[in-house]
Amino acid sequence: MKACIMCGGEGTRMRPLTFERPKPCIPILNKPSIGYLVEQLSIRGFDDIVMTLGYLGDKIEEYLGDGSIFGVSVNYVYEKEKLGTAGSVKNAESYLKDAPFLVVGGDHVLDLNLREMYRFHEEHDGMVTIGLLPVEDPREYGIADMDVNNKIKRFLEKPAPGQIFSNLASTGIYVCDPELLEWIPRGRYDFAKNLFPSLLQANEPIYGWLARGHWTDIGDPAEYRAAARWKLENLSTEIDGHLHVENAKLSGPMVLKHDVTLGLNSSVIGPVMVGESTVIGSNVLIGPYASIGRNCVIGDDSQILSSYIYDDVHIGKRSFTSGAIIDNNAIIGDDCILESGVVIGPRVIIQDGVIVHSDVRIWPEIVVRSGEDVEENITNEKFGTSMGGS
Repeated sequence: MKACIMCGGEGTRMRPLTFERPKPCIPILNKPSIGYLVEQLSIRGFDDIVMTLGYLGDKIEEYLGDGSIFGVSVNYVYEKEKLGTAGSVKNAESYLKDAPFLVVGGDHVLDLNLREMYRFHEEHDGMVTIGLLPVEDPREYGIADMDVNNKIKRFLEKPAPGQIFSNLASTGIYVCDPELLEWIPRGRYDFAKNLFPSLLQANEPIYGWLARGHWTDIGDPAEYRAAARWKLENLSTEIDGHLHVENAKLSGPMVLKHDVTLGLNSSVIGPVMVGESTVIGSNVLIGPYASIGRNCVIGDDSQILSSYIYDDVHIGKRSFTSGAIIDNNAIIGDDCILESGVVIGPRVIIQDGVIVHSDVRIWPEIVVRSGEDVEENITNEKFGTSMGGS
């Protein structure tokens, strides 16, 4: 079965994590998120994949290669300009002409039975089937109203208050017949904003498939943390290679990679993942719900709670992080506090005694001086500053 994975966005809402990597390469539990998606597609029988690439797409191609390591075949189509969701698929038309195909976003993290969705589409007479999930707040999604036969009667992208006629939200996952490509003009064109209204206006049937399971995209840090937490909940205990332990306490599911060191009286409460060659000092509390990358150092008496730390990060003594994301090669000094929702970019240096308030983001290569109380984002003029868009 065929699948088209759209990876064209710049990931501006995930800055500063996307200045040097595309959004699908943001790591979840020390692996690019696109790897989990391709594995899921392979498990469900989607072994013929085309990737539509834009911003930093070469890094995705470098990671996936020809797809053989995942048991799939991957082809790549690059966009010279932004084409929108449907325009992006149209740009890959030469790979999608001969059979129904799945469309999914490259930033999706999921465990939905997409093979079941594909079969549902084959059993109905519409050119497109939309994957739907009920959500608490549908204002940031396209919403669908459908009848008892799963035929969609209305579809509205990002409804305003007073327009919410359904809480069935589009996941942005579609199964399409090749004939649908004839409805998509070349250039910028969107499934939700342009194509679906056109089909409904022409009385062309669209169907909804009600999904069950986990689904999110990593569109912003809160959604990213939710995806990482779900992945952690699926861990089983694995100790890979040599583990240096000095009277530490280990509890709950965890993955500890080769050559991890745990100091005297430290405690790891799962679910937790720790990457290879990471050194954790004495009297340190890790978890629950935390991941730490490779070659990191966590100083004595620190606490890492519900935080996601990438590679080569150094955290000093008596520092506290809760619900933070820390990118590669960052240095956090002694006696620092990183509150919930903080995002620290690569190569940031935070000196001793700094407090970073909730939801603050710090751009790459910033130096925060000792004792500062950081209440607002700190950007770097070498990098873009927008956090809107995709």
